[in-house]
Amino acid sequence: MMPEPRGIVFDLDGTLIDSAEDIAAAVNHALADNGRKPLPMATIRRFVGDGARMLCSRAVGLPEKHPDVDKVLESYLAFYLAHPTDHTRWMPQARAVLDELRRFRLAIATNKPRATTDIVLARLGVRSLFSAVSAGGDVKTVKPSPEPILDVARQLALSPDQMVMVGDGPQDVEAGRRAGCRTIGVRGGFLAPERLIAAQPDVIIGSLAELSGVLDRWGDATTRAR
Repeated sequence: MMPEPRGIVFDLDGTLIDSAEDIAAAVNHALADNGRKPLPMATIRRFVGDGARMLCSRAVGLPEKHPDVDKVLESYLAFYLAHPTDHTRWMPQARAVLDELRRFRLAIATNKPRATTDIVLARLGVRSLFSAVSAGGDVKTVKPSPEPILDVARQLALSPDQMVMVGDGPQDVEAGRRAGCRTIGVRGGFLAPERLIAAQPDVIIGSLAELSGVLDRWGDATTRAR
């Protein structure tokens, strides 16, 4: 029996925020900057989730370590840092859910670069809601590695089995599972639902509005088992 959940770890892009338009704008700026044709936003959405370098690698169709990816990545990071929230908005129910879950210790584990993550959270006015944040570059590997989740666990002074990982992508589910957390997949993010289903999270919910109910049930089950 897993202990009662005490910490809730959220993915950021596609889970708490819809940042697709700003990410697409930065990618297409970087492509144009390097003499390449722009891509449709629907295509770029499918590339999001595994960190900025992988995003740029997929956008140019080159191996991640190819030197041309370095140039695109540099341009992408500079533009996105200057325009991180031009069109970014909350995912449905996300802002209300954060207030609803203040009885837990809240955290973020994102593959988004740290500098951009800090600006986005500050501009949305929610940085103080999170007791811990692990972003791209903070640890050596990104999700689906468990390292970002374990980094959050250290910051929260919780064991992974006291935490729940909530995300819209298979990398979130795998990272949480490998760290030893319960996992909740949220439909409606950036990736096709089939990929989320194939990752086999402990629970799949249709929107964040269902999250509190799942956490309550897990807490009740733990209490009854004592």
